[in-house]
Amino acid sequence: MTHPHDWDDELEDGDLADDENDGLAVSRYTGELVDDEDDERESRGEKPSLETTMSILKSADITDARLYYGLSDLSIDEVRQLKPMWEALPDEARRRLTRELVELSEANFDLTYNALGRLALLDDDAEVRAAAIEVLWEDDTPDLMNQLVEMSHGDEAPVVRAAALSALGRFILLGELEEFPETEAVKAQDAAISALSNPDEEVEVRRRALEAIANCSHEIVDSAIEEAYESHERLMNISAVFAMGRTCDEKWSEQVMRELDSADPEMRYEAARAAGELMLIDAVPALSRMAFENDRELQDTAIWALGEIGGKEASRVLNTLAENARQDGDDDLVEAIEDAIANASLGMRDLYMMNFEDEDESPPKY
Repeated sequence: MTHPHDWDDELEDGDLADDENDGLAVSRYTGELVDDEDDERESRGEKPSLETTMSILKSADITDARLYYGLSDLSIDEVRQLKPMWEALPDEARRRLTRELVELSEANFDLTYNALGRLALLDDDAEVRAAAIEVLWEDDTPDLMNQLVEMSHGDEAPVVRAAALSALGRFILLGELEEFPETEAVKAQDAAISALSNPDEEVEVRRRALEAIANCSHEIVDSAIEEAYESHERLMNISAVFAMGRTCDEKWSEQVMRELDSADPEMRYEAARAAGELMLIDAVPALSRMAFENDRELQDTAIWALGEIGGKEASRVLNTLAENARQDGDDDLVEAIEDAIANASLGMRDLYMMNFEDEDESPPKY
């Protein structure tokens, strides 16, 4: 089992790139022999061999599906062997490959690219580094958090600093839930506050800092949200509404309800999400209208929010949507709606049980 340790030192070791046998290891396994071996592996439901994965990477054929299975669940030593081929890829190929890893890791939980993600964090290309942060969305180790803290202020590219702060929000939340060491989580909070308070920082970075710090009960949160919501920067306004939802505090209900009718699609999207997180029953009519719109992202978010809020009206709307989606043969939408219905039903059951327990505990009447 691989344990967290200093990935920077491991992956920047000169032996990674200078082993003169790397090329021989690849060429020795190219051709029909590799194909036969992989046919056997595939028949057994196994991922491609490292040699085959290296060969595909060296060919720069990032459309080969075997590559994405071969890159999953690598050890540090295997990443060492892959590093020369990775660095030899054109910038655009590394960008496309890393973005694909993000999508695959989110869609298939059996695929994990943590080791390769650590390598990509050190890439010369800013887009690759930013995508690598997303690849590591399941990694909640303190050493990654500390690396993200450093990147949040030390990376030269705003897109990377913004991505690092977004990821730090996860650690801030874990700290708030007491599922991560408080002394470490405070470092993430400080990084977010520092970026948010820096007037010279790019708006894209400051907005992600606001979204991150909203995951905790720090005293700065309410005033930071108010300031961002009242600012003249559109992106800060939108992130303020996102942050309102993250606080799970109904004090923001009025603002969220107002933004559900915004003319700005991005603002409506974040308001819908926030309404779900705040479980605003008054938002059900507006969310129901959104759920029937043609904008798929907005529709998906409205459906999710209705599931979070629950209740008879939300469930009725969701069931109607499900029937329409079945008639249209939209399996993806049906699945999303069914998940929301299940969530709504669970919420109603919990409410019923709470009421039942309250009745059970009522003092007897004489």
